[in-house]
Amino acid sequence: MKLIHTIIIGDEILSGKREDRHLRYLTQKLRKNGFSLNKADFIPDDLDTIVSTIHSKLNHIVFCFGGIGATPDDCTRDAAAKAHNLRTKRHPEATKLIEKHFGKDAYPKRILMADLPYQANLIPNSINNIPGFSIDDHHFMPGFPEMAWPMLDWLLETYYRNNQLKIDIKDSSVWIDNVSESCLIDLMNKIILNNKDIKLYSLPKMDPIKTLELGVRGSSKNVDKAIEEIKENLSNLKINWRDNM
Repeated sequence: MKLIHTIIIGDEILSGKREDRHLRYLTQKLRKNGFSLNKADFIPDDLDTIVSTIHSKLNHIVFCFGGIGATPDDCTRDAAAKAHNLRTKRHPEATKLIEKHFGKDAYPKRILMADLPYQANLIPNSINNIPGFSIDDHHFMPGFPEMAWPMLDWLLETYYRNNQLKIDIKDSSVWIDNVSESCLIDLMNKIILNNKDIKLYSLPKMDPIKTLELGVRGSSKNVDKAIEEIKENLSNLKINWRDNM
């Protein structure tokens, strides 16, 4: 089964000049559509790094954000072509879209955004008509969220709405106040031992009070069983909990 990865490109993200917003939006959209993200890579605007990262995911679904503009640091278009062993070529439909939007100002530089991997499919851009592009299950979008997120929504609806990659994933948790994680380690180990097919997580929060979110993730059947065991064990330990609504 194909895994779902994301690649988020930009020196500005790694340097802290800009904060990534794509990962949260992507995971929420995937979950809503019955998918689960398996891996996220944050990488610089470096051609070789982008090529090797894309090439390592040729058998997976990839949602890539950033680096498809016309400035010298935008090398994702070339990297995608190299990773897929394709040449870049001026895409006729992308050319028309860019010319329509910018007129004579499309030349000589903006038109470079129409130089795409050969036979790439276009992803429509509802903001300014400069398209993203897809090569099989690899999808390349700009770094601007206001442009990229409608593209992502379109991809999920167009490519994957009825896709067989959808899996039964459920996440369920409880909140526990004023209890340290260390007091629950034995309980956590017991739940893991009794429920081999789930992932257990513990997320503490200190403000405004010490609170712990204890939960499990996996198939609906396994999660329902494990969360009931957690609640039962907490009650036996005389530890109060509340459902995470």
